[in-house]
Amino acid sequence: MATDAGDPIPRFPDGFLWGVSTSAHQIEGAAEERERSVWDVFTAEPGRVKDGSTAAVACDHYHRYREDVALLAGLGVDAYRFSISWPRVNSPGGLDFYDRLVDEVCAAGVRPVPTLFHWDLPAPLDWLRRDTAARFAEYVSVVAERLGDRVPKWITLNEPAEHTLLGHAIGAHAPGRQLLFDALPVAHHQLLAHGLAVQALRAAGASDIGIANSHGPTWPASAEPADVAAAGFYDLLLNRLFAEPVILGEYPDGTAELMPGDVAADLKVIAEPVDWYGVNYYAPTRVGAPGGADSEYGGLTLPAELPFSVREIEGRPRTDFGWPVVPEGLTELLTGFRDRYGDRLPPLVITENGCSYEGIDDQDRIAYLDAHVRALHTALESGVDVRGYFVWSLLDNFEWAEGYARRFGLVHVDYTTLERTPKASYHWFRDMLRAQG
Repeated sequence: MATDAGDPIPRFPDGFLWGVSTSAHQIEGAAEERERSVWDVFTAEPGRVKDGSTAAVACDHYHRYREDVALLAGLGVDAYRFSISWPRVNSPGGLDFYDRLVDEVCAAGVRPVPTLFHWDLPAPLDWLRRDTAARFAEYVSVVAERLGDRVPKWITLNEPAEHTLLGHAIGAHAPGRQLLFDALPVAHHQLLAHGLAVQALRAAGASDIGIANSHGPTWPASAEPADVAAAGFYDLLLNRLFAEPVILGEYPDGTAELMPGDVAADLKVIAEPVDWYGVNYYAPTRVGAPGGADSEYGGLTLPAELPFSVREIEGRPRTDFGWPVVPEGLTELLTGFRDRYGDRLPPLVITENGCSYEGIDDQDRIAYLDAHVRALHTALESGVDVRGYFVWSLLDNFEWAEGYARRFGLVHVDYTTLERTPKASYHWFRDMLRAQG
């Protein structure tokens, strides 16, 4: 995928929020200075991570955060989305680190936007247990009391769908369970944790709260009824099941009876009003009836027991992760959300969008970001209320079960020396932001 100089990026509205994202487990390192997480347990098991690596050191952001904040300042972003490690907060001096980080980010003229859960659950806890949601709210209260005077914008959870499905249904991520549909309580308890966290943040005086869910259009593999039905089920499972309890206060299509506890009472908590809704977008998914030949997606083979199969999207460039590059899918997703939820849809923020490519002269990443920013602008022109865009990611990092084999960063990290080198895409994004004013 080569770049094309083309026309300048269209002008976005004044006040549109531009940022970059990271997550604690993927960049911080200093694992010996915090409590263990489910990801520490998972990566210690042979065969769980493709290159056998762990995040014990990662990018060593814990010790090099000032250098990384200087990169943020040089980039010229409005905001920095990072995550707070619950296991680190549980450890002596953990909150002190985030105090220093938030101060450094603010001093650089950048708004801190912390995510309170990005998959690194403390190892003693379990999302199958309802009390984990209450424990999460307690942790959120502690963090908000300490940092709330400087944090203008909060995110409760990152991608509960992936944490449920990859971590608990098929076992590709921590904690490595293969429960299939018996993992649904994990979804419910995370959503309940979100609602309780919104309450805790409001009690601490927060007034700008959202959640970051991953979404993408679902395309039937064909017009055959079996493929259309399978795609509809996949869309319900990956998109609607995690969006509609937050946006509408209800589970879709009779799924409420599959959830544990007093679901009606829980939904009132889950639907605590948010100020905006975060969307992580990477690609559409082409879905057909079970048994399809092309069931491997981004290196992930899905269990045959699932009532759908994921097919290849052909005729598209691919990232180094094997994901198809479909920028117009972002426009389709956002306009589809507007059409589906209407006046009940909060303002949207793109909380993640990015791609894995090797190299420091990463022209393919520039082309990817250029096309997706234009697709986002098309959605704005179509009347979708989108307030911000965050690139994933500032740094190359530990990419979960892929280890260090995938590079999503605007900044290259040498994992031997930990030297940071801004890539061509870093300079492109910086220049685009300057042009935006």
